[in-house]
Amino acid sequence: MSELWLSSSVRSGWRSALLIAAGAFASLAAPASAQQPPAGNAHQGRIIGYTCLGCHGIQGYRNAYPDYAVPRLRGQSVTYLINALNEYRNGQRAFPTMHLQALSLSEQQIADVATYLGGKPVTAKPVPASKVPAAAAVCASCHGANGIGVAPMYPTLAGQHESYLIRVLHEYQTGYRQNPIMNAIAHSLTNEQIRIVAAYFSRLEPGLHTVPRPYTRWSSGH
Repeated sequence: MSELWLSSSVRSGWRSALLIAAGAFASLAAPASAQQPPAGNAHQGRIIGYTCLGCHGIQGYRNAYPDYAVPRLRGQSVTYLINALNEYRNGQRAFPTMHLQALSLSEQQIADVATYLGGKPVTAKPVPASKVPAAAAVCASCHGANGIGVAPMYPTLAGQHESYLIRVLHEYQTGYRQNPIMNAIAHSLTNEQIRIVAAYFSRLEPGLHTVPRPYTRWSSGH
């Protein structure tokens, strides 16, 4: 499938998506800046978030049904992780396990866990826009051509599991996951374009990786 075909097929959809996204961003920006989360404590987050590593701390761990790789979190924006946990808590993201986990945490604990799980944010050199597939060009405006979010509120996608990115885009497309910007953009993509977007960002390096599990005396196998 040629880049020229993709460019012509998504152009009109992108125009609509970007217009909706611009309006949605304007409405979301003010509340976000008015309510700053508390500063996170990584040490406390390591204690509180140990159960998170039962899924996010295992290389190659997959959700059983539907089948997709559990997302990598180390290197992710802490602001984004805080927002994500709050979305699980308030139902903008529909996933029972994460909803219950997030409900059990206070605002301070959410900030602590996000700070621990995210760790040091991923950094990378710029990537020329000409290297970005046409299907992923609109995504790069927020998530960066190099897959690094251009602002803390936008998640880093570089190195994220391809199957997870596909799943997320389908959730936004169907409304299972709620976000005005992403719902509009995902709705404009075909299944083939979603596959291209996911493949591109998942293969970028440096990128996200699995949170390492703390060493314990059981880790050595004794």
